[in-house]
Amino acid sequence: MLPRALDSFVGRRQELSRLRTLLRTSRLVTLTGAGGVGKTRLALEFAKGGPRGGRVDLVALDSLHDGTLLAQTVAAALAVGEGAGLSGVDVLVRAIGDASRLLILDSCEHLAEPCARLTAALLSQCPRLRILATSREALRVPGEIVYRVVELSLPPADAGDDPVALLRSDAVRLFVERASSSAPGFTLHRGNGRTVAEICRRLDGLTLAVELAARRVGTLPLSDVLAGLDDQLSLLTDGSRTGPRRHSGLAAAIDWSHRLLDPAEQAVFRRLAVLVGGFDTAAAQVVCAGGGVAPWQILRVLCALEAKSLIARMPGDARPARFRQLDAIRVYAMERLLASGELPTTRQRAIEWLNGLADRVGDEVFADQAGGPLRGERDNLAAALARTTGHDGSSHPRLVLELARVHFQQEQPSVARTLLNGLLREADGRALGGAVPALAARVACQQADLAGALRLGERAVDMERTRNHPAGLANALDARAAARLCRGEFAAAVADLRECLDLVAALGRPHDTAWCTHHLAWALLQAGREHEADVLMSRCLPVLREHAPWSRAAAALHTAGAVRLALGRLESAEALFAEVLRIVPEASFHALYPIEGLALVAAESGDMQRALRLCEASAQARRRMDTEPEAPWRRQVEQTATRARTRLSAAARDAAVSGGHRLLGDRLVAYALRERGGGHRTATAAVHVADDQSTLTAREFMVAGLVADGLTNRQIADRLGLSIRTVATHLDKVRDKLGMRSRTQIALWVAARTKDGRTSLR
Repeated sequence: MLPRALDSFVGRRQELSRLRTLLRTSRLVTLTGAGGVGKTRLALEFAKGGPRGGRVDLVALDSLHDGTLLAQTVAAALAVGEGAGLSGVDVLVRAIGDASRLLILDSCEHLAEPCARLTAALLSQCPRLRILATSREALRVPGEIVYRVVELSLPPADAGDDPVALLRSDAVRLFVERASSSAPGFTLHRGNGRTVAEICRRLDGLTLAVELAARRVGTLPLSDVLAGLDDQLSLLTDGSRTGPRRHSGLAAAIDWSHRLLDPAEQAVFRRLAVLVGGFDTAAAQVVCAGGGVAPWQILRVLCALEAKSLIARMPGDARPARFRQLDAIRVYAMERLLASGELPTTRQRAIEWLNGLADRVGDEVFADQAGGPLRGERDNLAAALARTTGHDGSSHPRLVLELARVHFQQEQPSVARTLLNGLLREADGRALGGAVPALAARVACQQADLAGALRLGERAVDMERTRNHPAGLANALDARAAARLCRGEFAAAVADLRECLDLVAALGRPHDTAWCTHHLAWALLQAGREHEADVLMSRCLPVLREHAPWSRAAAALHTAGAVRLALGRLESAEALFAEVLRIVPEASFHALYPIEGLALVAAESGDMQRALRLCEASAQARRRMDTEPEAPWRRQVEQTATRARTRLSAAARDAAVSGGHRLLGDRLVAYALRERGGGHRTATAAVHVADDQSTLTAREFMVAGLVADGLTNRQIADRLGLSIRTVATHLDKVRDKLGMRSRTQIALWVAARTKDGRTSLR
């Protein structure tokens, strides 16, 4: 007999449909997923609706701890007694025979091997038997289909406080159902819709967590329930007295999985808690090895933890693969790490691992403009340094510099400048030479603080001239040249870059030489010496096109296109700008430069309507992305747009402006490339420019990053000096732009975003 559910079943229609399909084609399906995701309830709900014409039996295994008694336990649940000298599996085989039957084995994870042996034996001898198992890891039996149960659907970002839109989410519907049971009369309305949606998002749609939070509505206001999620494991306790003990609370659900780990797995599991931004195998080996866990064991343990739903692989095709712990699981792991007394040692290992990555940056001449190994570790850098603030934070100046560099590359100058200002004041920061003021000069350029940029650039050069470090001096000269270019001091910038090129060429580094040559060509172009710039680009472009990362290749192609445009070689310029547009990745603001370049080409060719249409489309995209090009380029584009407006009739001008505003995403790329439609590979390989809402403003990205760090809205407000309401508004905009539902999804997006090369073209 199946137990009768005392409350309603919410959602999971697609999962139920998928299960029916799977069990028609496979005789063993295992539902896997994190503790509390709803595997057992899904299995029971499926059993209520089928299969037709056969018997369904449920065997709950959560209270069984001796695997040798598994067959007897299953026999007892099926009301099968021993007899005629038979016992164990033989009794079950005789009782089931060739009857059509569905056997549900619930909670197999702590008996995975005995369950695997039993299911293999039964399926081989009972031809019409089907088995549906629930487990936090696969049984690994031949013929097994593993179906991962994921979290409940969450409300769309644009649902706002509309109850109708919010109730399309399974998580919201479950919350409302359970809350109304605890607090009769509770309903979802515009006054509480946003709070309910935020609670569900904060809980990642985890079924057990949503149910436990909803039960608090009878004793706490919704605002207090939301505030209490800062400490999820203590708030989400006191589950059902009649349900499985492992579901008595969120901590209990996670603890159930934790107790099934072997000592090495437990050690790695708790130590991973310090890697809040995710990790790959190499990071885990450095941070988690030791204390009886050998480095060679780490890969096996990570695979085991993923199989047991205690870590999750991060989305994307990153190589090597990266993993992370869900927020609630990480909170639990951190508590275990603290209790073990290993927290200080583990944090120190994390610092050593990050320092090791920083050492690999040391060979870069122009590290500020390169995607180094720490680009994807922004969250781990911030977490490691946050723990030393006010204690020994000044002892890690290199990591502070690297964190500031990542923020600079992600166009977050305010955060970067705060970090750099601290280094500029400290003696430890001065030990890094001119690298700190050089980066600070580039950051000041981002903030349009042109006087500050030049002052910092000069400081960087002065510091490096006192050291015998040619690479450092080259970087400082390049930074000062960038400041001078922003100020329109083109001749001085050319002088700096000539000296920089001499230094780099003497180092025998072809790629850095090509990059510096490209910078000099750009400065010469601004100084009106396009013929010399063209000669230099002919030297460096083949190297950068063939060997440089896409961001550097795109910048060099753009410069080459601008040079050819200045020389009146319009066909060549158009081809170069189009090449840039074809190589930039999705969701990158770099696509706006070639679109603007193609607008300039159109204007010089006399097609003013096309020029204005592209200028308007790009301007609209830049407003959405909250990004501006360098001043010389911006002035050139603005002048072209103005010239196009004056030369067009009112009707043609209005049509061009209106047409530009309608050019979004692939349509804009296809139009810029003179392609029909937007489905061609060269168009879709480029960025979705104007309607790609996955590009945030610097402030919004800052908020998203702090969400990824695990901070609450109140903590984010304190960190950024904002009101809680303002933080909530920024977070709403983040969700709207990203089309994401939960804080976990935002965290995963942030982790992936740090790899996609958001660096300035210059």
